[in-house]
Amino acid sequence: MIRMPGTSYRRELPPISQHESALQDGLRQDVAVLADAIGVRNLGMYHSLTAAVAFLVGEFEKASYPVHYQDYVVQGLPCSNLEVELRGSERPDEIVVIGAHYDSVPGCRGANDNASGVAALLALAREFAGRRPRRTLRFVGFVNEEPPYFQTPAMGSVVYAQRCRERQERIVAMLSLETMGYYADEPGSQVYPFPFKLFYPAEGNFIAFIGNYASRRLVRTVVASFRRHARFPSEGAALPATVPGVGWSDQWAFWQHGYPGLMVTDTALFRYPYYHTARDTPDKIDYARLARVVGGLEHVVAELVEG
Repeated sequence: MIRMPGTSYRRELPPISQHESALQDGLRQDVAVLADAIGVRNLGMYHSLTAAVAFLVGEFEKASYPVHYQDYVVQGLPCSNLEVELRGSERPDEIVVIGAHYDSVPGCRGANDNASGVAALLALAREFAGRRPRRTLRFVGFVNEEPPYFQTPAMGSVVYAQRCRERQERIVAMLSLETMGYYADEPGSQVYPFPFKLFYPAEGNFIAFIGNYASRRLVRTVVASFRRHARFPSEGAALPATVPGVGWSDQWAFWQHGYPGLMVTDTALFRYPYYHTARDTPDKIDYARLARVVGGLEHVVAELVEG
């Protein structure tokens, strides 16, 4: 469950590449729009939630994607999951989903949770725009991940995964990009539910890939791919869904329908001191390290859709 292929990168980080520098600038700009210009994004701040929708649609369309809306109503208000797709050239019925929720918890601008994940989603979508992957590749922005809708029928990814099952779609991998932008090198900056501190680093300077036990093959595949291509610390685990934190994002909705999924995360409240507070602002994000992670994920996604 915790032994992963390959070895986590533990040396000094190399100089940032030109590509990573460009990624860093784009990530910074997108987080600023979501967390500063738009701000708190949920049904209680509905005008901001719709502004986030307009921003995501605009960015997808700039990258030449037609956007598909999955609309539904919560408390009398229209809500939308946003999907763009690259149809597979050889195995179109095998689908890889990359997703991130664009809402934030009430009273919180949500720079790390989850503008960082949405910015990563947009960066990956731009990178793959115009390609013809062997498998179908979807990028999805989910609404209503945060409480009070988390793990309820009103959660966007629950609605989306249910539709996938009703259509008998074959989701071969789902990656949830969740709270990805905070890193710390100080000993003790990373905590864990018992007993995982016995096995994992005390420094919160890595990206984590977390799935349930049924998704263990996907977790191992993704970790191996990331470690082959990225010179950045990484940890992975396939754990029982009852372990605190393991199911705390949109991959949980896909598990309910038997789909393999994992969360790509900085571990959120187990590291991030500003989790679900008004201090979750863009200045807390380490954009250089986030860019290195996104650069590594480009290779991961490419291998998933071409495998």
